[in-house]
Amino acid sequence: MSPFKSATAEPGRGPIVIVGAGLAGLFAALKLAPLPVTVIAAAPLGEGASSIWAQGGVAAAVGDGDTAAAHAADTIAAGAGIVDAAIAMTIASEGRARILDLSDYGVPFDRGDAGAYVLSREAAHNANRVVRVSGDRAGFAIMQALIARVRATPSIEVKAGCAAVGLALDEGRVAGVRVVKVRDGVSTIETLPAGAVVLATGGVGSLYGVTTNPPTARGEAIAFAARAGAVIADAEFVQFHPTALDVGMDPAPLATEALRGEGATLVNRHGHRFMLDVDARAELAPRDIVARGVAAQIKSGAGAFLDCRTKPGAHFPETFPTVDAFCRQAGLDPVRDLLPVAPAAHYHMGGVANDVNGRTSIAGLWAAGEVASTGLHGANRLASNSLLEAVVIGARVAADIQARWVPGAVAAPADAVPFVWDGEARAAGLATVRGAMTEHVGVIRDAAGLKTALGAIDRVARAAGGDVVLANMALTARLIASSALARRESRGGHWRSDFPKADPSQAVRSFVQVTAQGEIERLSVVAPTRRNPKPILVRTAV
Repeated sequence: MSPFKSATAEPGRGPIVIVGAGLAGLFAALKLAPLPVTVIAAAPLGEGASSIWAQGGVAAAVGDGDTAAAHAADTIAAGAGIVDAAIAMTIASEGRARILDLSDYGVPFDRGDAGAYVLSREAAHNANRVVRVSGDRAGFAIMQALIARVRATPSIEVKAGCAAVGLALDEGRVAGVRVVKVRDGVSTIETLPAGAVVLATGGVGSLYGVTTNPPTARGEAIAFAARAGAVIADAEFVQFHPTALDVGMDPAPLATEALRGEGATLVNRHGHRFMLDVDARAELAPRDIVARGVAAQIKSGAGAFLDCRTKPGAHFPETFPTVDAFCRQAGLDPVRDLLPVAPAAHYHMGGVANDVNGRTSIAGLWAAGEVASTGLHGANRLASNSLLEAVVIGARVAADIQARWVPGAVAAPADAVPFVWDGEARAAGLATVRGAMTEHVGVIRDAAGLKTALGAIDRVARAAGGDVVLANMALTARLIASSALARRESRGGHWRSDFPKADPSQAVRSFVQVTAQGEIERLSVVAPTRRNPKPILVRTAV
């Protein structure tokens, strides 16, 4: 039972604006049709969205003998004690319906001769339940189908080239989105009025120096939602994918979990299959365990390599064409060569706190996808649950807004104001943040390193001046690092070498808010009692 309290569901009068054009945003826009929707996208459709890079597929209980209850149970087990069980069951139960929606939108999921979905098994799943496309092209295929449908839907307007940097409030509720526009080389900030705003901007991976995420995944919406007063949940929990290709590319190409599901193994440079020493599940242990195993081998100097030569073997190029292309670009043949791998920032379990309908703590603001935190993932996301959550919550956001939305006059955008920023200073500041996050807020953390990271991040924030984009990135990094410092235990994707064991008293989600003075306040969970049967939140300084 979550202590998080969502705001009223009543939208204001005026347009519906979705910030972000990944899977969650586009799916919500399609579900909102025929209501008029404006989608704000920093890049052209199909560019800059993490969803398009997803390889494994969508986890859903659609196979014979599989059940939503079994899927939810695997989700809860992977989440290391802090998954919201009710959320997990709801999302798992709606998976089949959303897979059918995606099929209706034209997604060509892999099917067998009898028409049944071809299902893969990924780490910590106890059944084959990952619905895929061409082996490792699920994200690309899904996004291409949705983009085509969005372009054919007259109720959806896409404003590409608009970068959201803040929210406008009116008497405590969201009334618009502040965006940066560039015309003829001149940057301005203007406010787009809105009666309902949906955040669907993706994750935080590019706040780290080694990541599988696109450069646009910098967590800025978490920061500007926090500045508006939104509760932020579970910020300390970052999932590091254990098998990013370590070939000097930025972002680091992902070697999908499905490879290990098909029998690929992890070895060091001596040929030793080291995960057998770490966990009985070996390569199919939860991602946090595998990531730490890989990181330990690299730190020891033995290196870490994915061995695909026997399985998938000769079938690799046609079964996993995306990974194959990256390997060959790096001069590797996965049928004959060991593939060097390293952990990389991959997915953020934390984000803007929301409920099962996507409502946040601010009236008029919804959130869906990786920018949000429903409690589904807990401390460690179960593989391929991210795309599932995006479509389930995206659909629920749409239904929630549709049931209450009242059209209003479309006000003109507020007058644009100049936005002056220094490109070199921003690049230097972001490089500092990425270095600090990778070095000190990565796979293994400790108090000294986290304090060092916070010092570096604070210096960047102070130097940002009027560059709200850099300031937003720094604030999100600060939320992650400060939440990691406050959680003095190890759980899931959050591993403290100075507190290496899980503490049962800390088996609760974390919630924070940013004050008007810019300070971070921790909202501690008080357990239910006989007198107060529901958990509540109380404020304590971080």
